[in-house]
Amino acid sequence: MLRLDKYISNATDLSRSEVKRYIKFGDVTIDDQPATNPAQKVSGTESICIDGSAIHLPQSRYFMLNKPVGVVSATKDNNNTTALDLIYEHRSAELQIAGRLDIDTTGLLLVTDDGQWNHRLTSPRSDCQKIYRVTLGIPITADYQQKLANGVWLEGEKHPCLPATMDIIDDRTVLLSIAEGKYHQVKRMFAALGNHVEALHRTQVGGIVLDPLLEPGDYRALTEEEVASIL
Repeated sequence: MLRLDKYISNATDLSRSEVKRYIKFGDVTIDDQPATNPAQKVSGTESICIDGSAIHLPQSRYFMLNKPVGVVSATKDNNNTTALDLIYEHRSAELQIAGRLDIDTTGLLLVTDDGQWNHRLTSPRSDCQKIYRVTLGIPITADYQQKLANGVWLEGEKHPCLPATMDIIDDRTVLLSIAEGKYHQVKRMFAALGNHVEALHRTQVGGIVLDPLLEPGDYRALTEEEVASIL
């Protein structure tokens, strides 16, 4: 339950003082009856109108962005374009990035204003698989898959990485699936194997796959099925 003035302020661009003036002059109705008390509690199931126009609290929003190289996964940056600079939506300041990518990593980046959904996606306990297309500097060797499956030790870490799987595309290109999000993890994993990453592109997070129709820098809203896939 919310105060009427707070509910209307959240659902519109009006300040709470402006809402109170509308109520004072009889321009706000609840279920076709004039509202008189800004502190009246409402649940949102009522028919609330200003000047006869119904208002509703905004619904949570979920987007996928095909992040280009050179874009940072941040809300603000004084030196670089941010992922949120590419999202042209009302109330964009309320959006947050769900799982970051390095400035030189491309691909699937998820953006939302639903904090609980973001937490489910990024929590270390979520076991949410992330798939990357990795281009390597030197050819892979036959022992990579087993070492990744056993859990690679990263410099400075107290525990090995969780088991990862690798599908080979060619001798320098693989699809890597991991369930963690350690700092620079993919790059550090292959460095631990004696290789280095030349290009990194995320293609999937959980059940959400990067839309192949999205050009770098483009975004679209997630479908209901995609949102629901992050349980």
